[in-house]
Amino acid sequence: MRQDAQRNRERVIAAARAVYAEQGVEAPLDVIARRAEVGNATLYRRFPDRAALIEAVFGDALAATIEAGERARKAADPWAGLVAYLERTFTGLAMDRGVTDLMTTAMPGVPTLEALHVHNAATIGALLARCREEGTVRDDVSVEDVLFALAALGRAVPAAETAASGSWRRLLAVFLDGLRAEGARPLPGEPLTSDALRTALGELHGPGRTDAAAPRP
Repeated sequence: MRQDAQRNRERVIAAARAVYAEQGVEAPLDVIARRAEVGNATLYRRFPDRAALIEAVFGDALAATIEAGERARKAADPWAGLVAYLERTFTGLAMDRGVTDLMTTAMPGVPTLEALHVHNAATIGALLARCREEGTVRDDVSVEDVLFALAALGRAVPAAETAASGSWRRLLAVFLDGLRAEGARPLPGEPLTSDALRTALGELHGPGRTDAAAPRP
């Protein structure tokens, strides 16, 4: 790649990272082009579609979250592993609205994101299973229950962070206490199925949307 082309690519990625952090991943591509001070044609030569740009911007961060999930699975104390993993994930949500969008929806054509959704569900499922074996987590909560609750809470993190820095930690602590087996009362109704979870996540991202991520554990 010529040096000028490489510079343009780096400018587009830097601009996209800033715009996505401010506005989320639905931000118009022409806004990114203007921020990068390049023409739309230049942007599209480097990145033919939104998915390609998102992979370039967030690929490393998404891969780092997968690595964090691997560490959490290997934790000697599964509850501590679960808490550390969720705190790390939610810290990323608080810092970047783009990350919030990616963690709570699906976007075809972004390989690292697709891998993360599958890995995240498997990580949560493995840690919950280990916690149940130790009697730490209640028996009547399903992986789908937890995934949807985390998605709903996660989408509120940027608003909480804007209102009061770090306030999302209090909300996450309330959620985690609700998973505890000690003193738990039976949950009403039936847990979500995988298909129901996919539908619920689609509606959470926007009425009528069915493309939200609901990876099966």
